[in-house]
Amino acid sequence: QVQLVESGGGLVQAGGSLRLSCAASGSIFSIIAMGWYRQAPGKQRELVATITNGGSTNYADSVKGRFTISRDNAKNTVYLQMNSLNPEDTAVYYCYAASRTFGSWGQGTQVTVSS
Repeated sequence: QVQLVESGGGLVQAGGSLRLSCAASGSIFSIIAMGWYRQAPGKQRELVATITNGGSTNYADSVKGRFTISRDNAKNTVYLQMNSLNPEDTAVYYCYAASRTFGSWGQGTQVTVSS
């Protein structure tokens, strides 16, 4: 199994920036991709961005051009740089790690954007 620990959430004003981090431990050799999802109150969890071991990235349309996902393989850490935040980005953000046989979730970190 893979353990994931997120950090970097908080309260920010609209137009501001935050960077989320997700540190992976455990069976990290099995990971083939990692990503960020978010869940706002009363809404379903949705994909934000993913990155494969090869560095290919994918973004939700709502965050393209504002968010950037990256990874530091030496630190087993994935980042989500979030710029130009708006109140619609308010949610709990979850890190996800996928292997060929299972997936792992982090505990989530709250991001709140005030108008």
